[in-house]
Amino acid sequence: MLESMGPLTGSPWIYAIVAISVIFDVFLPILPSGVLVITAATAAAAGTGAATGQVPHDVPDILALILCAATASVLGDFCAYRLARRGGARFDRAIARSRRLTSAQARLGSALARGGGPLVVIARFAPAGRSLVSLGAGAAQRRNRDFLPWSALAGIAWAGYSVGLGYVGAQWLGATWLAAGVSLLALFGAGAAAAYLMRRPVASTTG
Repeated sequence: MLESMGPLTGSPWIYAIVAISVIFDVFLPILPSGVLVITAATAAAAGTGAATGQVPHDVPDILALILCAATASVLGDFCAYRLARRGGARFDRAIARSRRLTSAQARLGSALARGGGPLVVIARFAPAGRSLVSLGAGAAQRRNRDFLPWSALAGIAWAGYSVGLGYVGAQWLGATWLAAGVSLLALFGAGAAAAYLMRRPVASTTG
């Protein structure tokens, strides 16, 4: 795997590529940011010598990769949140035409008002959940302090989990495409679980 991905993972530009992919997949959820992060983490595992028995130099640093992915995640969330919050009537009409965004706006607004910020963390793992929550929070005019701390926690959790999958997979199976594939299956499994939790009704706190 390292040989085929060497020109990419062996360059400092890998951090910029990861950051750009993570930032923009809040607007284009089809971007494979999770795939890229796990692939880079699998290659990074080789840098410890744990996966290959050797210590190549041209691989990403594992801590820098986590920091890069987490920071980009929060920045992308914030851009989407501010866009929706300041979008005005035109953006509100676009939200109203989407049943998923309208539902997310209503659920997230009430959840954050009750201190239900864990929904933001859960949504970070669900397919397109990050987009729905970030845009929904902005459209619902939630305050920065209600949304951003949870967005930061979500970014750290997602980045740590994704990088950890790639790293541990490479330790068990070597820095191979098989390791990356198994790690991606685990990431998709977490996404399916998150999507299921997001569809569940928010428990009422009254009574």
